[in-house]
Amino acid sequence: MTTNKPADTPANNSATTPVNTPATPAGDTAAAPISPETQAALASTPHAPNSPGATHIRSFVHRRGHITQGQLAALERLMGQWSIPYAPRRLDPAAAFGRAAPTVLEIGFGMGETTEKIALARPGDNFLGVEVFNAGVGSLLRRIEDSSIPNLRIIQHDAVEVVRDMIAPDSLAGVHIYFPDPWPKKRHHKRRLVQPPFIALLASRIAPGGYIHCATDWEEYAVQMLEVLGNEPLLQNTADGYAPRPDYRPLTKFETRGLRLGHGVWDLIFKRVA
Repeated sequence: MTTNKPADTPANNSATTPVNTPATPAGDTAAAPISPETQAALASTPHAPNSPGATHIRSFVHRRGHITQGQLAALERLMGQWSIPYAPRRLDPAAAFGRAAPTVLEIGFGMGETTEKIALARPGDNFLGVEVFNAGVGSLLRRIEDSSIPNLRIIQHDAVEVVRDMIAPDSLAGVHIYFPDPWPKKRHHKRRLVQPPFIALLASRIAPGGYIHCATDWEEYAVQMLEVLGNEPLLQNTADGYAPRPDYRPLTKFETRGLRLGHGVWDLIFKRVA
């Protein structure tokens, strides 16, 4: 299930324009400037232990895709202000957000429609969104600027490495994983994000009493999620099986259309136990 895309004109997807790294102005190969707050958030914390290169199977595949001029412009102008570069060191959320507040991690925010609505509805929480694709990152950057959302930051990188290297144990108030790629073919199931090793890692990063909330419109994946989450010793189901959709997770127009056509959506909410 996907989210709305801003109605911009398509950008020129020439072979010389990288899709999965932040775009830079023509003739400029330097990365977007990093804000002093982000520099402080990274510089003041130690390197994460045992952080070699990726050894896991990635749950995404880089593909050349559609990106609009507006999304490209947002990548060029706003990455330095609202994004945090990946680094193999622990992130200091209070420094990154300019305040101490409960931090919720969202993995794979798509075009950012749901992320924007939740962040606006919960101004007392900090939200850290992780996404790999340029179009989604550019879209959410535009939403942050257009809706003046101060409690939202983005890391454009592989979520497994972000959680492993940048998130301290027992530090997150919550984790959102909404409509991850179901990888429906059996031979691709190994690419699914919700697997026992990653959920064990995620659970270790959630503070006792915090939660993990998954949602999918793929029933067979929902069954796998329920089994994986249910077998993690650090997690406890808040419902008898699947949970009702909580008010804080808004319906997208695509989800509403799917429900109208009789398609199912399954929410799972587990809490971290001590």
